[in-house]
Parts: sequence; C-alpha cells; structure tokens
Amino acid sequence: MLRLPENFESFPEARKSGFMKMKAHKDNGGKIVGTYCSFIPTELIMAAGAIPVTLCATSEEPIAAAQEHLPSNLCPLIKASYGFALTDTCPYFYFSDFIVGETTCDGKKKMFELMNDIKNTYVMQLPSSRDEVALTMWEAEIKKFWKKLEDFYGVTITEEDVKKAILQKNAERDLVLEYLDLGKLNPSPISGYELGTKLDTLSFIPSMEERCKQLRERIDEVKADWEANYKGKVSRKPRILITGCPNGGVRDKTIKVLEELGADVVAFDACNSNREKIEKVDTTLPVTEALAKKYLNINCSVMSPNTNRLKFISDMIDDYQVDGVLEIILQACHTFSIESYNVKKAVLAKGIPYLKVETDYSKADAGQINTRLEAFLETIAV
Repeated sequence: MLRLPENFESFPEARKSGFMKMKAHKDNGGKIVGTYCSFIPTELIMAAGAIPVTLCATSEEPIAAAQEHLPSNLCPLIKASYGFALTDTCPYFYFSDFIVGETTCDGKKKMFELMNDIKNTYVMQLPSSRDEVALTMWEAEIKKFWKKLEDFYGVTITEEDVKKAILQKNAERDLVLEYLDLGKLNPSPISGYELGTKLDTLSFIPSMEERCKQLRERIDEVKADWEANYKGKVSRKPRILITGCPNGGVRDKTIKVLEELGADVVAFDACNSNREKIEKVDTTLPVTEALAKKYLNINCSVMSPNTNRLKFISDMIDDYQVDGVLEIILQACHTFSIESYNVKKAVLAKGIPYLKVETDYSKADAGQINTRLEAFLETIAV
C-alpha cells in the first residue's frame, strides 16, 4: 500500500478526497503521468496504458514555499507548480510515476531542473516556430517521448495503440468545443465562471469516460434549460471574450467580478479552455507526423510568429457576438505580455473595446482590478 504525505491530516476535505482517489488508482496498479501544458501529446501517455493528469498550478497557497528556491518576480503559475511539488500538497503530483514538462518558457525550463530533484521530470524540447525544420524537430521529440514511456513502463506502444488514443482524444476535443459553444447562445445560459471552472475541475478526473459523461450531461442540461427558459429573450448584457494566459488562478478577481458587474463572459481564447482543442489530430497521416503537426499548431504566444491566434480571436468576436475583450496576463509572462500589443490592435480594428490586466495570484490588487473592470464595462455600448 502506498503511503500518504506526512502532512495529510492537515489538508481540507476536498484535497483529502483527491489524494484518496489517486491512491486507490495507484494501489490497483494504475499508471499516472503528470503534465502541466497542453503541448504534451497525451495520446502517447494513454497508449502506454497510463493516465495523463493535470497538475496543480492555480493557487497562491504554496508560493511562499516555492520562493525559498525561486525568484519572487517569477510567473505565479511556475511558482505554484513548484510549490505544490515541494510541499507534497498536490495529489496528482504526489502519485505521478513521473512528470513530463516542456520548454514553453525559460522560467519553466529552469524550474523543471529543480523539480527533477523532487521527482523524475522529463522535459520535451519545444521549438518556437512552425516551419519544416521545427516540425522535424518536434516529431523527433515525440518519438523520444514515445521511447521514454516504453522504457519507463517496460511496455511496447504500437501504432494501433496510438491511433486508438487519438480517436478518443479527438472525441473529447469535440465535446469540449461543444460545451464552450454554449457561450454563442444569446442570452447566455451559463456563466463564463462556470465554463472555466468546470473544465479545470474535469481535468483532475483520471477517467476520460467519466469526464466526457459529466460534460455531456451538463451540455444537455444547459441546452434544455435554454430552450425552455431563455430562447428568444435577447440579452443586453455586454458579452466579453477572455484571452491571454491560463486564468484559473485569477478567475475569482477577473471573470467572476466581470459577471458580478453585469457582463456575460461568453468566450475564451486560453490554454485552459479551447486553445488545444481547436485543431484535432489528422487520422490520415502517420501517427508521429500527425501528432507533431497538431501540437505544433497550438496558438500559444511562445510561437513566433503567432498570427493564427489573431485571426482566431477576430473570428471569435463575430461568432460569439463579443462586445469587449479582456486580456489577462500573469506577472512576468513576457511572451503573452509582448503579444498583447498585436492582440489589442486586432481587437480595436474590429471596433471592439479592449482591456489588458496584468496580475498574479495574490489578492493585493483585487480592488484595483475591480475598479478597472467597472470602468471598462462603462465604455461598452450595447
């Protein structure tokens, strides 16, 4: 039987439940690989007979511990990721067989070196462009990760195993996009706060079947409610698109506040929502080539150039009837912060108000953000 952390009894009940679920899975022979980023080809993890789990990275709680090793002016997502690992307070990290990271930014790349001292951390070397050389490099990294999984678990991963996983993941992507498309309805039948929170919560459920089951049930429930109670009653609330960095750690002081102030958050361009889901894996190509092309096309600001993201945001403004765009930048996330200049230009070119908020996981700037969001909504005429 696997042991729980020494400080387990001090955890709140929700976290204890997460630890016990993961412990039960491991006690029954389950394999777990921890991930942080949507660039990781989870189909390979599934093909190895393991479960890819999203690791904790959206709370201020462990940051003080992380700052004993990391600089205080680092991105809060990086500090939280490392802090949870350091303090044994994330069940998914604690019970992972190993961690797979990626070189999406310099901060994460160097943090993973320290994390490797806590648990085996394998890092995929992500190119920062999308030309043929980059594609060849990334396909080679995918092949190396394939071998890492085989060697680590002592298994053989066949192409058929990977093809089966690709079909499963593509189906899940379609379902997530259908869920996010609920925001296209007017009036909005579901809050943006729930849309994002639900996806984050589901990412911690090991079983893909259970994740999809819960999502399907919620989609059907919301659609039925809209047909019965909202259809034909067009709302005058400002409709807001959220873009920028992963927003899970700052959702309460941005998205929740926007909706409390009378807006509807209806659309997301973010890592923790649709950014990885937009393009599916091409099932007509050889599997490593297909995975390389799909994952290299994610519209993250680490890619240069990243013009596809600008077009996607422009299209979303039309598709979701957006009245305003809020870009959330996490402190010290330089790629998103610099790219926000082009995002602002693209949004204003559509005649839509734009606001950039740079923040971290603390509550220190909550009042200031509230004031800025209130002023932002006053600029939107609907």
